[in-house]
Amino acid sequence: MVSRKIHLLPTPGEHKLLEILWRIGEGTIDDIIAAAEQSPRRNYKTVQTMLRIMEGKKLVTHRVRGRAFVYQALVARSRIGRLSIRTLLERHFGGSRSELLLNLLEDEPIDATELRDLAELIRRRQAQRFPRQ
Repeated sequence: MVSRKIHLLPTPGEHKLLEILWRIGEGTIDDIIAAAEQSPRRNYKTVQTMLRIMEGKKLVTHRVRGRAFVYQALVARSRIGRLSIRTLLERHFGGSRSELLLNLLEDEPIDATELRDLAELIRRRQAQRFPRQ
């Protein structure tokens, strides 16, 4: 299932443009360049080309306003996040959520509060999926 959707994953550069569109809602190429929080700013033609590619991937769409194209994200941030996690699981952890979680717990410092919060989330998820009878 993941392999069919991998082509929808944005490249890092495309993801930055999506982040801008998610933040501003919609905008022309000039709006997108102005909203970018990086320097040096991207070239107009580069952004235009990237947006065209992203339209082909069904990541963004546009409408015409006067002589300008106004771009808008077609995918929700949450969908890209879920797809990224699924791809990460398949590529690096053989689809095992447990392996991913073990790696996070072993490699990243987690304070006691966050660990308690994670344990509580797991308990709630278990209760939802496997209610006591």
